[in-house]
Amino acid sequence: MPISSRRSGTRFSLGGLGGGITPAIKTLLIVMTAVFIGQTLVGLLFGAAGILWINHHLGLVPMAVVPGLRIWQPFTYMFLHGGLWHLLINLLVLWMFGTDIERVWGARKFYKYFFICGVGAGLIDVAASWIPVAFGAGPPTIPTVGASGAIFGVLIAAAVLFPDRQVWLIPFPVTLSMRVYVAIMVGIEFFLTLDAPGDNISHFCHLGGILVGYIYLRRGSFFYNMRNTMSDWKRRRTRRKFEVYMRDHSKDAPPRSGPWVN
Repeated sequence: MPISSRRSGTRFSLGGLGGGITPAIKTLLIVMTAVFIGQTLVGLLFGAAGILWINHHLGLVPMAVVPGLRIWQPFTYMFLHGGLWHLLINLLVLWMFGTDIERVWGARKFYKYFFICGVGAGLIDVAASWIPVAFGAGPPTIPTVGASGAIFGVLIAAAVLFPDRQVWLIPFPVTLSMRVYVAIMVGIEFFLTLDAPGDNISHFCHLGGILVGYIYLRRGSFFYNMRNTMSDWKRRRTRRKFEVYMRDHSKDAPPRSGPWVN
């Protein structure tokens, strides 16, 4: 389990400790916990059929999303969880790494980023689930639940904002920089998409959250580079046209009349 630490003089804090929990993180923790309690009560009252109904109506079902029948699912699936440990791990990581990000950005920007990563990760997961259909597989009907896609987006934001912050990997006496820790997590998720298709975990959703988060954070530099590339191309095109013009007219006789230009 990772613990994030930072040192400033004699100050030492673990994750969100040291400055109190921030408003957006607090709200997300409460809402996800309340929804999980609701899931549990539905399971107690209606059994497996009740849980199945919730997962297929509020979870992320690719076959239901693509035709546009349940367009709310890329949003609602983030608040459902498949069990107590699933919930606790997501809440712990969100609290540890999201609190300081919200302190830097503010609640409004953090909410926006969190939901962009979560919805984007869900849509990527839907697209990846439809790929096997082209090779003869059946329609993708298995629901995906959990906020892990958005939380992996939070991890990549922590790596961008605090790249040198040290992360202690409990119970191992090892510390890594945030940049290295997230790079390792990305590598693990990538290889798990290839090697563990039956582990009941949507690794495409995790990678989707990382990809969407990174693109969102770097969108300014992407657009800046695109603009520079286009400007350079226009300058080269203009220079080539000018060189062709000068070559074609280099042997033309000078005009017989007109002012001299000095």
